[in-house]
Amino acid sequence: MDTIMNNDTPDIDADLDARLAHLRGASAGLDAPRCVEKELMQAFKAQFARPRPWYRRLNLLEWSAAGICAAVTTGVLGLLLVPPDLAYQPGSSPLVQIDNGAAFIALDSFERIEDDPAPRLVETEVSRTLLAALGLPVAPEEAGEAVRAEMLVGAGGEPLALRLTSID
Repeated sequence: MDTIMNNDTPDIDADLDARLAHLRGASAGLDAPRCVEKELMQAFKAQFARPRPWYRRLNLLEWSAAGICAAVTTGVLGLLLVPPDLAYQPGSSPLVQIDNGAAFIALDSFERIEDDPAPRLVETEVSRTLLAALGLPVAPEEAGEAVRAEMLVGAGGEPLALRLTSID
């Protein structure tokens, strides 16, 4: 069966246009209830939902916590990998020297000691706990005892160096 549309029948087209216009006008006032439209939109979103990108899966607080953890980890690793600045560095003289059983401890820089105009030598006794604080090894049973020492004092009264005369 051949069905060919001809533009020869203007009265059928006009009748069809009139009926379709009446149908459009009648359905224009009809609306689906709000809850039905809302449920349809939610079902559509659920069916065709795109997965969220990896960077949007965490909120701002979680990203902030992750950034702080990364910064702290980097800082700790940096401190662990960098060697500490020791008192003795190659090419310079150490701040603690032991000579013939007596320890010499520079309390200030060697330049400051050399530049002092009138240093004085004062004999004194120093507790072993102070020596432990300066970095010398001290046995716990001897911590309360005193050690004879000579202290180099600058012109202003500030201590520049300490020499232990009886460390044993």
